[in-house]
Amino acid sequence: MVPKISKLKVSEKARKLVFPEMLGSLVVGGEERNYNMGSDTRYESAGEELRTFEPHGFALKHMIKDQTYDFDEELSVPQKINKNLGAIVHACVNDDDEKRSDLEHELSRKEINLEKLQRVASSGIPDGGSLRATIWKLLLGYVPTSRDLWEKELTESRLKYVKLKAELLLNPSELSRREDKSLRFLGHDTKVSEPLERYNISKEDHPLSLGKTSIWHQYFEFTEISDQIDRDLQRTHPDLEFFSGDSPLSRRNRESMRNILLLFAKLNPAISYVQGMNEVLAPLYYVFRTDSDEHNTANLEADTFSCFVILMSGCVDHFCQQLDSSSMGIHSTLSNLSKLLKTNDEELWHHLEYKSKVDPQFYAFRWITLLLTQEFKLHHILRIWDTLLSNPFGLQDMLLRICCAMLMCVKSKLLSGDFVDNLKLLQHFPELDVEHLLQIAQGMTMDTSFLSAV
Repeated sequence: MVPKISKLKVSEKARKLVFPEMLGSLVVGGEERNYNMGSDTRYESAGEELRTFEPHGFALKHMIKDQTYDFDEELSVPQKINKNLGAIVHACVNDDDEKRSDLEHELSRKEINLEKLQRVASSGIPDGGSLRATIWKLLLGYVPTSRDLWEKELTESRLKYVKLKAELLLNPSELSRREDKSLRFLGHDTKVSEPLERYNISKEDHPLSLGKTSIWHQYFEFTEISDQIDRDLQRTHPDLEFFSGDSPLSRRNRESMRNILLLFAKLNPAISYVQGMNEVLAPLYYVFRTDSDEHNTANLEADTFSCFVILMSGCVDHFCQQLDSSSMGIHSTLSNLSKLLKTNDEELWHHLEYKSKVDPQFYAFRWITLLLTQEFKLHHILRIWDTLLSNPFGLQDMLLRICCAMLMCVKSKLLSGDFVDNLKLLQHFPELDVEHLLQIAQGMTMDTSFLSAV
């Protein structure tokens, strides 16, 4: 069974409760949140679903070490040849070392120049250490550019997450026991507990209560969502042990990701959880989990949750069916992609629009909604996200550029194909040289007249 992208129907009234106020307040001004989940209206009717193909099989540590590649002029698909390996590897290492040095120097400054950081990071962040994790937090705005404020901001955000997790993810019995122990530790309860001490439980606090204001009713209300999250996480990058294996590490990773997605659903009941959010979460979680700084990995869940909220605040409209036809919805974004292609390659646009008649919704809906996380291998996704998050004009601007560049990279195949051929090609996008793809995207001509809603 392959994962799906689902869309929820959300009323305009419900949207106003969570777009973008609720999303923003999860990170800044969290004190203004309303934790009374019983008063929120749930919208669970299923919207459209588009089936997705299984993610490419891959292993991050698998790197070709004994051969170099010649690239096809159009697709840039590697063709194996054996030549000049040493010179190419040496040049790549030197480039990475120089880039790492530039980035580490910028991060060492008391006041970080975000514009310079964006410029260097957009060309790719070297793997290893804490570099990518730290830079992504800066690019997303999770930590400020002033290093002196990092400790204070991170401590506050992490404590908020711990509080939210205790209030919303623990079952009510466990939460009551913890609160009781805390009171006794602080000396507020001097009564000596008997071995079989009994507690008076109100109807609203009883596990079998059906009342909508019951804390147990609110807890069980999310059981179905929790089960769906578990199923989706098991399918996240199925060929990568880190996410879907049976090792203790894999299980811990899925548990942490489950906590993040379930907490997001509870705090944003009008949006809740939508299939596909697990794919968007995966790159963030992987980067922060592989951070070499032990203090950061000890707070992995809190940092990932906050960054996920920030990321979703800029693209969550695409998950909502009722917003599809609005200026912020997916139809508007797909229309902007079509206009961008027309601006940069009118011949290809005309062929797709009038000859093969492949509507962007058939393929680009998934590209845009899931931020390209199902079109590439994970190490390529990380590289693409370096550029997405570094764009000074916003993630959606660069996302459209990359989607347009993907079409242009397979132009000759699309021009020679009919509807069926082109649909198959674009729904199972071929492997290509990601650096070449990003160069095309960054050098693309933009018609800003249609990007006001992006």
